[in-house]
Amino acid sequence: MNYTINHLPDRTAKPRDKGITMVMDKGLSLRQVEDFIEVGGTYTDIVKLGWATSYVTPNLEQKLKLYREAGIPVYFGGTLFEAFIVRNQFDDYRRLLDKYQLEHCEVSDGSITIEHDVKCKYISELAKQVTVISEVGSKDVQKIFAPYKWIKLMSAEIQAGSWKVIAEARESGNVGIYRDSGEVRQGLVDEILTQIPEETIIWEAPQKAQQVWFIKLIGANVSLGNIAPTDIIPLETLRLGIRSDTFDHFLEM
Repeated sequence: MNYTINHLPDRTAKPRDKGITMVMDKGLSLRQVEDFIEVGGTYTDIVKLGWATSYVTPNLEQKLKLYREAGIPVYFGGTLFEAFIVRNQFDDYRRLLDKYQLEHCEVSDGSITIEHDVKCKYISELAKQVTVISEVGSKDVQKIFAPYKWIKLMSAEIQAGSWKVIAEARESGNVGIYRDSGEVRQGLVDEILTQIPEETIIWEAPQKAQQVWFIKLIGANVSLGNIAPTDIIPLETLRLGIRSDTFDHFLEM
């Protein structure tokens, strides 16, 4: 930090197991990646190349090399996994992870239907190869899961080998754990936290109001995902209570 401010909340240090910030790269250029790393690399724990953007991203290997050299793990979005699975290309997907030297992957079923025991088998198999992050929840706004089902799915995926489970929200932040207005489904989150340890969950929170809500609920070291590259510095100030939205919350500590 550039100077001292007393009585700020403690932040976990990298490599973090909690307090993770997952950034969504939806198609940054190489120069944009370099600029992002210069400013936000210190506060970024992992980068997701959103949905299947890696298929059409120019200079993919060079981009991955930039992140790798900065010590920032990268993984391909879960929609790419689903695109391979629906075409019976699981082995091709595994070879893809090796080809690009990826150490993480995302297993999801937000766009297609996969029997949950089958999804857990995919998690178990991939966990032998890489660190698995699995996503719970649908991208379909019409599919609203009861809290007990979220808990059951998350528990099973952790047991199957997921390092973290992601609570679905899409990059827009208006499905899954959120209403279509972007408002948090508070009762759902409260129920999930009665059974699932908060340090195992990454809450997708692309909107500032959502980030503020989770920081106030869980604290500075809540794990948040789908953060825009331009929001990485603003989010860190929210975590530390040096932005108006969380300013009073941390003064009470």
